[in-house]
Amino acid sequence: MRVILFLLGFFVLVNFHLSGQTRTDANVFGHVVNAETGEHIPFINLVIEGTRIGTITDVSGHYILTNVPEGRHKLLAVGLGYKTSAIEFEIRRNQSLEVDMEVEYEGLNLDELVFTASPTQSGFRYQPDQVYTGESLQRRAESSFGEMLNGEPGVAMRSMGSMPSRPVIRGLDGDRILILENGERMGDISETSADHSIALDPLAVSRLEVVRGPASLLYGSSALGGVINLMTTDIPDRWDPGSSGVFSLQGASMNKMGAGFGRYTYGTDNFSTTGRFAFRQSGDITTPDGVLLGTSMQNYDGAFGLGFKNSNLQGGISLSLSGQNYEIPDNVEDPNEGIEIRMKRQALQGRFAFERKGFLDKGQLRFNATRMSQEEVEYEIDEGITDEEIGLEYNKLSFSSTLTMQHKPFGFLDRGAMGVNLHGHEMKMGGEEIFTPGERRISLGIFTFQEIPISRIMRLQFGLRLDYQYTGAISNEIFPDISSSRSAVNYSGSFGFNHRPIEGLEVGGQFARSHRNPSVEELFANGQHLGAGVYEIGDNTLKDEIGQGVDLFFRWEKGMLQFELAGFVNYFRNFIIFEPTGNIDPGSGLPIFQYEGDEARLLGGEFSLAIQPVEKLKLGLGLDYVNGKRIRNGSQYIPFIPPFRANADIEYDFGSFWLGAKTQVVTTQNRVAPEEDSTEGYILLGMSAGYRINAAGRHVIILRGDNLLDTRYRDHLSRIEDRNFPMPGRNISLAYRWFF
Repeated sequence: MRVILFLLGFFVLVNFHLSGQTRTDANVFGHVVNAETGEHIPFINLVIEGTRIGTITDVSGHYILTNVPEGRHKLLAVGLGYKTSAIEFEIRRNQSLEVDMEVEYEGLNLDELVFTASPTQSGFRYQPDQVYTGESLQRRAESSFGEMLNGEPGVAMRSMGSMPSRPVIRGLDGDRILILENGERMGDISETSADHSIALDPLAVSRLEVVRGPASLLYGSSALGGVINLMTTDIPDRWDPGSSGVFSLQGASMNKMGAGFGRYTYGTDNFSTTGRFAFRQSGDITTPDGVLLGTSMQNYDGAFGLGFKNSNLQGGISLSLSGQNYEIPDNVEDPNEGIEIRMKRQALQGRFAFERKGFLDKGQLRFNATRMSQEEVEYEIDEGITDEEIGLEYNKLSFSSTLTMQHKPFGFLDRGAMGVNLHGHEMKMGGEEIFTPGERRISLGIFTFQEIPISRIMRLQFGLRLDYQYTGAISNEIFPDISSSRSAVNYSGSFGFNHRPIEGLEVGGQFARSHRNPSVEELFANGQHLGAGVYEIGDNTLKDEIGQGVDLFFRWEKGMLQFELAGFVNYFRNFIIFEPTGNIDPGSGLPIFQYEGDEARLLGGEFSLAIQPVEKLKLGLGLDYVNGKRIRNGSQYIPFIPPFRANADIEYDFGSFWLGAKTQVVTTQNRVAPEEDSTEGYILLGMSAGYRINAAGRHVIILRGDNLLDTRYRDHLSRIEDRNFPMPGRNISLAYRWFF
């Protein structure tokens, strides 16, 4: 805080000194304001055309030019995100003239902004992030989001077959990272266990944002690891009058997968409607050792939405329906026995953005109401007759809503935001093999996000979130008398900076605190979870998990070179660990895992490098590393931490088509928990080619080969029970997409 006050005081003194200098000629002073809103705009560059006389507006949008020669001049105003403006004036010797200027906002390059990281979309970064749209999404076309993002900086994959693959950020999984749909919680159960999938088909996503590091402030109190925001256009926010849409097909050889997707949008000046549908089906995964039984899938995903806009209000609603049937590799030796997951989800979403007069001049209201049901079915085929039993059944109702209001700049604060978030769900458990009670959870949070412009190259960010959280257990047949509940008011917060000392260099960092309540599985689990292939034991004495994280990144982009270096340290009190015990449950034959609390530390970082030596040739290199240890009860490693990885790629883009190759080197992971198996290192080779056709719309065809050498390897985060069974073998995929 002393540093902040010193910098602000120094800035004021400098401006006071400049304003008090002896003037030999005339002076020009005034304010630069937004032509639409009247807001005073800080850090706009001003220069008198044809001279070297110039300055920059201060935090209040004020400027002063001294020693201006007499005569007629043109004053130019230039600022990031604003149209260049000009105004003419005439001044006489020893005259002080007030000249106010208006500038028009035209927006930044939105494809480069990560909306998830900031409610004001200021474009300043305080933690590393990535955004994927259009062709970059299509190049990553896979059956799940875990497979799509695996290998990106800091992002690994928790897998149990293709369908239930979920991203892992910097070694953190579960609800320590948040998977959002259009900024709100999805209402599925993918964060609870390895056999549960994300309830959205990847083909439905038009924009995917990944924020690595502390991002809990805006979306919840637990996400110290990061946020992945899956953004669809089910509620249209931009459209041209008339018809538009997209149609795509996708196929893969490794599991004989086929998928199709279509979206159609029709818009008028003020209204639009849109509809989409996706279907995907595949057989079992093929590995270098043969077919991995129990990994087939079939799912559908559809939605219909309405959008509208007028001068002060824009928004809409959408209804989506999805269903997933996929197998879990339980008994890989017997094709007549298995486990199938059957999930259905219905969701009603809404989004409304509005503008008003006054200090709080912009706002957005979002909501997502979801109903989800899931069955884990054991089946056995005997002489052509299938016998089924519902082992576990989940029925979940959830609601998530956020109201965010933006305020105008005032004092030393730039445009900022404050808001309120409500999240609640009720999940009931049934079936023959229930191992936990149900759960009722309610969370009400209020938050603020503020930015302090110190100068045009230095900016601070701070925020605070207060949450009231209630968690209660719901009784069922196995837990008929349970009435346990807990509630608390807790806080999370962040403090960050962004510094751009020279052109091309950006330095950012953030310190954050998170708070996480244990789930009912972690507290009360006691039984076999067949879908996950483990026997789970909870601990009802577990305390709330408190995390403190520090994140720092350096980013350089100039000429043919671009690189980013990021590092982090996360320290947890009462870190809840899903620990293998090394014992086998005699009744089910499943390995026993138990939930334990301990102090823990995770540290690591990522490095990415991109070089473009000539216009059409691109070279890339990426590294990431995570180290996770207990630090109170000994110094044992935490289970399920990804190993050190390196990725390299090369691509030559001819314009209408491109060719590329990539390789991934993964080291041996022997930094494991006491009863956790280590995994050997491996090298994977892949190639890709694409062709673009611009005729009656835009057509893109992508041919990709993965694991071309059919390398036998085991991903360390794979949760398939048989640790000797390898990952998918050679795969050739073909994707086609038509934008019209």
